[in-house]
Amino acid sequence: MILGIDHVVLAVEDPDAMAAALETSLGLTAGDGGRHDALGTFNRLIWLGDAYLELLGVFDAEIAASSWLGRPALAAIEDGGGLATWAIAVDDLDEALRWAPPDRGLGGPIDGERRRPDGRTVRWRLARPEVPTPTDPFLIEHDRSGAEWTDAERAARAEEAHPVGGRVRLAGVEVEAPSPAAAAGRLRSILAAAAEPAGRGAVRVRLGPHEARFVVPAQRTGALVDLVMDRPIRTRTTRVGSCHVRLRGTPREVGAGEHPEASADV
Repeated sequence: MILGIDHVVLAVEDPDAMAAALETSLGLTAGDGGRHDALGTFNRLIWLGDAYLELLGVFDAEIAASSWLGRPALAAIEDGGGLATWAIAVDDLDEALRWAPPDRGLGGPIDGERRRPDGRTVRWRLARPEVPTPTDPFLIEHDRSGAEWTDAERAARAEEAHPVGGRVRLAGVEVEAPSPAAAAGRLRSILAAAAEPAGRGAVRVRLGPHEARFVVPAQRTGALVDLVMDRPIRTRTTRVGSCHVRLRGTPREVGAGEHPEASADV
């Protein structure tokens, strides 16, 4: 079963500096990350409930250049940083692969892990295209008995408030594609997910509580990560390289006798 978008990989030169910049501009705080020793990469994570933004850097360019995650990260960083790829969470990776078409173009299952500064290890299994891209995400199943995915840690994340003043969740991602229908079609064929038109030159794919939008290149170049907060706020937007990150608030209900305009974000 599709659980939703698991995380969005934002490749940057300095994850620590970008974490500080996002706290200043959007009021989001990053937790610790760790190292992917076999991939040449390291990260900081901004948790959004069970989804997260992964600020991904490279600590060894030679290792990264020969690894599946390091290559797209290096390419994105060389272009100034931004969206390298993203992941879709499933509860049973074997089952997802069993129902995917034989020509799905996904390799796996593949075991992965990340070593945290506190010595604990995060573990997962994934299936990925040969070269993940912003239009070709990968699938991931987390080890719920390992670090970061125990019931207690997930419950704590569900209630975590960011410095902006409330809980923040991922709403979706928007990615430019020469043919949005083709990009959505590849995703639909792998996951049997629902796809539908989403305006001129755009196709939406439903992924649990999230959505992925594929759009034709427009005047606003680059991808968009859409975040939503649990209370009304004025919409804030910043950039991570070429990727726009937008934080918007939940509209306030209009009370009896209150003018509708009073419910706008403030």
